[in-house]
Amino acid sequence: MNQDLSNSISAVGVNGLLSIVVSLICIALTWWALQQLKLDLIVRHPKGPQGKLLHLLLAVVLGRFVAEFLIDYITWSQMIRYMF
Repeated sequence: MNQDLSNSISAVGVNGLLSIVVSLICIALTWWALQQLKLDLIVRHPKGPQGKLLHLLLAVVLGRFVAEFLIDYITWSQMIRYMF
């Protein structure tokens, strides 16, 4: 009984760590991809602090959407083994 609880806690910890790593990687990749976006067409001063903050917020939001999809996909693929 105690071993099962320990394994469950370990699995939750691994899933949490995986989610953090995937989220940070996706945000970094989104930041890198957004470097090619011409914000000067949308924002008055893209090099100013507000323009940089907008760039950062876009990277976090888009990166989180991508990370959420990847984490869901990993979870769903792990659930397939219970189908049979």
